[in-house]
Amino acid sequence: MKIIDNPIPTTDLEIMAQAGFGDLVKAVVDVERGVMAVDGELHADEEALLLEHGSAQKDLWGINIYPELSGPDRVEFDSMINIRPSQGNRSRGVDDPVLRDRVLAIVEALLEP
Repeated sequence: MKIIDNPIPTTDLEIMAQAGFGDLVKAVVDVERGVMAVDGELHADEEALLLEHGSAQKDLWGINIYPELSGPDRVEFDSMINIRPSQGNRSRGVDDPVLRDRVLAIVEALLEP
């Protein structure tokens, strides 16, 4: 697992995907700090890593990245850590469209073509 705070080549994620789940890499995005943790077995592991490095729980959202796809198709909003009734999010996705757009913008900013 690692924290991504500068753009990395998409090919790096493809290598991570092939070594792990085949076609996807799990990631947790910190929408406040503009960073993400990648390459964990569970979103909860990546969440814990970001929390250890100063992130706030309320800012962390779990996604899956499909590095061989592009644009919004590359990101799947599906993680148990996203279920937060106290924040108005009752699904494994990210229900707020503005928040989803922030996550997508951060992912795109951190991935080189």
